[in-house]
Amino acid sequence: MSAIKMDGKAVTAKMNALSRERAQRLRAQGIEPHLAVILVGDDPASQTYVGSKERACMNAGIRSTVIRLPGDTAQETLIEKIQELNADKSVHGILVQLPLPMHLNADQVIEAIDPMKDVDGFHPINMGKLALDLPASVPCTPAGIMVLLSEYDIEIPGSHVVIVGRSRIVGRPMALLMINAHATVTVCNTRTPNLGEITRQADILVVATGHRNTVDASMVREGAVVIDVGINRFEGKLYGDVAADVADKAGWLTPVPGGVGPMTVAMLLSNTLDLAEMQRG
Repeated sequence: MSAIKMDGKAVTAKMNALSRERAQRLRAQGIEPHLAVILVGDDPASQTYVGSKERACMNAGIRSTVIRLPGDTAQETLIEKIQELNADKSVHGILVQLPLPMHLNADQVIEAIDPMKDVDGFHPINMGKLALDLPASVPCTPAGIMVLLSEYDIEIPGSHVVIVGRSRIVGRPMALLMINAHATVTVCNTRTPNLGEITRQADILVVATGHRNTVDASMVREGAVVIDVGINRFEGKLYGDVAADVADKAGWLTPVPGGVGPMTVAMLLSNTLDLAEMQRG
């Protein structure tokens, strides 16, 4: 068998069309949805990500402001800038591009963002609300995965979901979303003994370790749904965290690139519009 490719680009196009309609409705009410992005330093990957977010906002009719700060910016200066954006009523969403330079405390920076403007969903208040299944901003990558699964009519309630990776950005919020959706959830990491024994039990397997070939076909149950979150550059090419041979065993599989990645940006737009609508209310 050959896995069904879960086309994140196609689903993203549908979501972005809805975002354009939502932005138009807000503008008709005199509200210009506005996302502010803070970029500290000149990391090439971060600059690429911020550029893609700028283009996506422009295409959706969302105002985007990028604040570029030098790599040696002090913690106090960065937090002061965030507080300015918190107080600016024209700004609906605030995003600090991660990772930050080593001398900056990312936890303190995230906590400085107003939870009502936390478009990434990383603030402790929003993460706590997610744990309690209360309305809140949800981290974009896990939220995008949930939309992708819905678009392909993947049944979540009662499914055994195995997540490999425990990061705050993907693994932990992914587990909470799946628990809230009535799945049975197992969270593993690269140090989990006998990892393959556990991953072979998964109806839905989410792999988010940041390491190429973390999971191969021997670790996947026949017909499983496999969500590959990784993006690894090796010898000039992009690879996920899942080995190529998984495509011959899984029932559904997200490609890299073109799977989860586009969904992350689509959810950023959706979250910005959610915040604009909430602040309007």
